[in-house]
Amino acid sequence: MTILLWEKEAPHAKGETAEDRPHLIPYIVNENENHAAVVICPGGGYVRRADHEGEPIAKWLNSLGISAFILHYRVAPYKHPVPLIDAQRAISLVRYRADEWNINKNRIGILGFSAGGHLASTAATLYDFHNGRSKDKIDKESSRPNIAILCYPVISFSRFIHEGSMNNLIGDHAEQTLREYLSSENNISESTPPVFMWHTADDASVPVGNALVFADALSEKKIPFELHIFQSGRHGLGLAMDEPDVASWTMTCETWLRKQGF
Repeated sequence: MTILLWEKEAPHAKGETAEDRPHLIPYIVNENENHAAVVICPGGGYVRRADHEGEPIAKWLNSLGISAFILHYRVAPYKHPVPLIDAQRAISLVRYRADEWNINKNRIGILGFSAGGHLASTAATLYDFHNGRSKDKIDKESSRPNIAILCYPVISFSRFIHEGSMNNLIGDHAEQTLREYLSSENNISESTPPVFMWHTADDASVPVGNALVFADALSEKKIPFELHIFQSGRHGLGLAMDEPDVASWTMTCETWLRKQGF
């Protein structure tokens, strides 16, 4: 089952294939009372979406009593602002249909891995970005997530850069002003939601400095956050079932989610 973000053609669509039609894959918990939901953004350098950062994460969230929605957001050759528009629409759509799914409108989060972590961070910090949104009845719902979970995220396009993600999203020769604008550490405000992050110190693909610079900016603005840095572990671990020490991130995240009312 898939849920199209737009019944008709999506904004900026280049064609009519599945890749041009952003959608959600729902994993809805059968709960009588209002419960929480999380939109999942798998990683993949803004050129693909990693399967192991989708369904396994949704099933883990379901085990906590949280409904999950895997976001099939558009990737290269699509550029900014398309992925952000897709993420905003996903949050607004879940909020719009919250009553139908017994979801609490005030407990909708976003979770992302790697480049999907960058997308989640921009959704959490640039939720009032409106360029290209359709302004229909769904878009009248807020696109601000109530929490953000960022797993080994790409954050900055000015420091600790992951060239692949940046180039796929904004091109090889993007102006410095756009790079700074899409560096999420620059966009934190008093309205940024609470954040949970984890990273590995020796990540050879996305430097741990991304998480550190974001945490520093959150601290400066006094935004509640929790950050876990594991000593070692390759990039792209997902649930990290083959790395027992890193795999504990799900337990610490569960505790944090309960603190947030999820």
